[in-house]
Amino acid sequence: MAAVMRSMICLFPKQLLSKNNCFMVEPKRYVRGLRRKPVNVLFPEQQTGKVVKSPSEGDQTALKAQRKTNVTSAVEQTDSRNPVRKKDDADPTVQHPRAAGTKDQVDGLRFERAFQGDKRLARLVSVARSRTFREQQGKILLEGRRLICDALHAGALPQTLFFSTVDRLRELPLDKLKRAALVKVKFEDIKLWSDVIAPQGVIAIFSRSDPSRLNYANKGQSVGLSLICDNIRDPGNLGTMLRCAAAAGCSSILLTKGCVDAWEPKVLRAAMGAHFKLPIYPNLEWDDIENHLPASVTVHVADNNCSEKGQQQPSKAGDFGWVSTKPNPKNIHYEEYDSDDEGPSLPRVDTKVYHENWAQTPTALVIGGETHGLSLEAVQLAEKTDGLRLFIPVVPGVDSLNSAMAASILLFEGRRQLLKLQQASREKRKTKAQR
Repeated sequence: MAAVMRSMICLFPKQLLSKNNCFMVEPKRYVRGLRRKPVNVLFPEQQTGKVVKSPSEGDQTALKAQRKTNVTSAVEQTDSRNPVRKKDDADPTVQHPRAAGTKDQVDGLRFERAFQGDKRLARLVSVARSRTFREQQGKILLEGRRLICDALHAGALPQTLFFSTVDRLRELPLDKLKRAALVKVKFEDIKLWSDVIAPQGVIAIFSRSDPSRLNYANKGQSVGLSLICDNIRDPGNLGTMLRCAAAAGCSSILLTKGCVDAWEPKVLRAAMGAHFKLPIYPNLEWDDIENHLPASVTVHVADNNCSEKGQQQPSKAGDFGWVSTKPNPKNIHYEEYDSDDEGPSLPRVDTKVYHENWAQTPTALVIGGETHGLSLEAVQLAEKTDGLRLFIPVVPGVDSLNSAMAASILLFEGRRQLLKLQQASREKRKTKAQR
């Protein structure tokens, strides 16, 4: 306003009156130019240059109706030329901004994007790592493409699968994931909850299936050999034993109570998919172990507490097994007892070097832990089935072998002997047939 007043003073100095330092402007006709005038409307179809005055109120209503009709007809013509743009018939392949938690598709399989602050991955992974939860809820946690593929091909039932990219999801057999909940999460979240140094970007929660109902890869390739793990508490050793047993063609693996859980993450990584190549029966009592073995089986135990001549006999049950032969003075405890009371008699089992013939019938091999050795029930079962104590000679000065390494040597030696026996039996039948 002040700028307008100053311009007026400059243009019309004679028309200004000064009174008490105030400027007064005489009203003139040109001031009416500040008032609003009716708007003149120009239409595109009028090319004559004539100015059309603003229509009346009735004409304005008619023009609005005409414009609405023209817009509607133009939209219909556009939709007829390009039906993809219809609002109710949108193309699912067109990328639209989606809110977190909505559904997407890949090769006909629907998946969900995790919303911001989604705690499902953290909650499921942290709980699934608990052995108590795995046993009570019947769930197991698998990570990595190879392990998840082995589980799916064996017939395990997936519940929830977390993946970082669609390419990672396409690496899995999608036809076996139709009943699973698929959730796309950030790779940083998977890396945070992964147990490996270089995660592959895929984690799955599976139902803990009955071992007898799965379709194992080694089915039909067994040579009549079973492995019994007695008090194996190191996850790396147990995983290595499972891997060796699968490679040696064992028919089953039996785990006694006291062994580490076979579905621990470290055991899974060390086994390299052996969990889905042969049945594994965990948390078994010794009475249940006999029910999982053939009727004519012979049970042998691996023991390093014997000489090559086989004359040394353990003085107590703890001496059996693949344990250290060097006593630790700090762990020796002395107790007083009545010499007239006789303790329970220990089983007497003959010894044999591992490379001699000992696998001539369906065989089960018992491997004990490195700390506590074999249990008394294992040696009693070996005595009951006319089994042997097998040992691997080592050079003097060496304490003992690793339990997993001893299991590997004995399992492959047993496989060699059983295959040799089967070959001899086939040749014998072939000779009879030729006669």
